[in-house]
Amino acid sequence: MRIAIVYDCLYPLNTGGGERVYRRMAELLVDRGHSVDYLTRDQWGDADAPAAPFTVVPVWSGEIYDAEGGRRAAAAAGFALAVFRELRRRRGEYDLVIVSALPVLNVFAARAATIGTRTRLLSDWLEVWTWRKWREYSGALVGTIASVLQWFALRLTAGATVNSSFTRDRVRRYRRRLRPIVLGLLDLAGEPRRPSAVASRPGLVLFAGRHIPDKQLTALPAAIAVAHDADPAVRAVVVGSGPETEALRRAVAEHGVGELFDIRGRVDDDELERLFAEAAVLVNPSRREGFGLVVAEAAAVGTPSVVVAGDDNAAVDLIVEGVNGFVAADAGPQALGGAIARAVAGGQQLRTSTAEWFVSASRSQNLSRSVDEILERYGSSAR
Repeated sequence: MRIAIVYDCLYPLNTGGGERVYRRMAELLVDRGHSVDYLTRDQWGDADAPAAPFTVVPVWSGEIYDAEGGRRAAAAAGFALAVFRELRRRRGEYDLVIVSALPVLNVFAARAATIGTRTRLLSDWLEVWTWRKWREYSGALVGTIASVLQWFALRLTAGATVNSSFTRDRVRRYRRRLRPIVLGLLDLAGEPRRPSAVASRPGLVLFAGRHIPDKQLTALPAAIAVAHDADPAVRAVVVGSGPETEALRRAVAEHGVGELFDIRGRVDDDELERLFAEAAVLVNPSRREGFGLVVAEAAAVGTPSVVVAGDDNAAVDLIVEGVNGFVAADAGPQALGGAIARAVAGGQQLRTSTAEWFVSASRSQNLSRSVDEILERYGSSAR
């Protein structure tokens, strides 16, 4: 088949979960003998496009995030219009178009460009938000419009994929008869690595991710103080950067825990891998995750995780309480700090069970199997 994948970010230029999913999906489709075009934005200018076994097709260029780390509505519209023009120009050439519903305008663009052709359209939903969440994220007017657009977009494609059973259930609130394919994503964390029996740095608590409001980073200082009271070995290393970095530094100072925090900014892959292996626990206090790949990355080396319960946090689905980590009831100091302390105290037994969980779960929850399911269900359009 000839297949197009549509997303405005591309790994490794961008390092979030979504871009890793779509790149790996494209690679797997090529491995199975299909021709893949990856429609994305130009981030390399006059330089060569990133090397890939598939064809990278830049259709638009521009900045997609605002100063607070949120997506810009104008950028979403600009990229969607460019996608429409490209698919319209190549109307009927593709057997299957896999379009990311982040931003949701992509779905409208792809549907408008392919309507009346034999092209199958498959929308991928990294997340599905409630009306309340949209208003919180984008304001009353824009949030309401986005919520309505999401509702309509879910009805524009005959097929859908999602990143978690959490999001599948959200999708089916809007379309009861739709049977989304839940993508298995644990293999994106790589092969299981033999974990050390104990953390090489006992008490090390690691955060790795973008520093944006939804990650609730400013809750960490007070929580680390509580966990440190339970175990004086507790220390925190924070990796990543973003608009909330300075707010985190202020919170660290306000709580008087500067000696317990090492805020490093972005690090290379080798350093991050080492930190995952050294940590006693990964902490991800995010209120919103479409999947929670960082939890899988930690589990691949036997490091348990602590996440926070929330209406938009699919990472909770990855945690088996007491087996590969703990779920804090909220991001308050006692709940989050207590969960961190329990994970640190879990020691060798918790690390061993975390590693075993990853090996077992990754046998069935992997993207290779999901791509085969996509091809089995939607491959009938091949000409």
